[in-house]
Amino acid sequence: MFTIENYNDVSTPKKALFNWSSGKDSALALYKIVQNPDIEIECLVTSVNQEFQRVSMHGVRVDLLQAQAKSIGLPLKILQIPEMPTMEVYENVMTEALNELKDEGITHSVFGDIFLEDLRKYREDQLAKIGFQGVFPLWKIPTNQLIQEFITLGFKTIIVCVNERYLDKSFVGRIIDQNFINDLPDNVDVCGENGEFHTFTFDGPVFSEPIDFEVGEIVYRKYEKPKEQDSSNKACDTDTNDAFDFGFWYCDLIKKK
Repeated sequence: MFTIENYNDVSTPKKALFNWSSGKDSALALYKIVQNPDIEIECLVTSVNQEFQRVSMHGVRVDLLQAQAKSIGLPLKILQIPEMPTMEVYENVMTEALNELKDEGITHSVFGDIFLEDLRKYREDQLAKIGFQGVFPLWKIPTNQLIQEFITLGFKTIIVCVNERYLDKSFVGRIIDQNFINDLPDNVDVCGENGEFHTFTFDGPVFSEPIDFEVGEIVYRKYEKPKEQDSSNKACDTDTNDAFDFGFWYCDLIKKK
């Protein structure tokens, strides 16, 4: 029973935004964080390619993203990001959005990252500049364990993008199940944490109803390496010299009416 004597022991949940990618790691991280009484998720935040109106890297159409948010039951804030933005442009868009959310009392930012130390440090450093704290519900949980938990919980997700450095065209458009996991090469993380593949999650315990879609065409895209004079400040920079030697296979998904 709640009494005046234990009033001071009751903590107010911290208001947080959730960085929603539309994929499986986001879905599982959201499932876990909503069970944490110390965190209250106020909205989903997703960056979208301004030119193509698709989720950055995943290639998922905005109407499917909006359908996910509706089924989850949380407001969606879309950040319009230019294709191949400079780091300065990317950080300015993020900072402006976070400052607006900070004015609404939000102080924490939740991510689905699992084990990339450099990425976590970058996120935390950027958040600290504006007084936010990062939250990482999946951090350091073995990916083999995570993917089995994901499937057992009843989540369903489809591969919408693969990096041809790691996987060929045959993997895109597949549903993640035990057969998919068994078919992955040994050098590919089962959660695709190194960017080997990206997903769209369309059913599971965070949704009030499944997202209804049909599979469209499969397309190949190769990104142009930034010009040398511009490469030092590109948000897509990588330390891998041959990163731009490889392209990506995308599976288009079309929302059913």
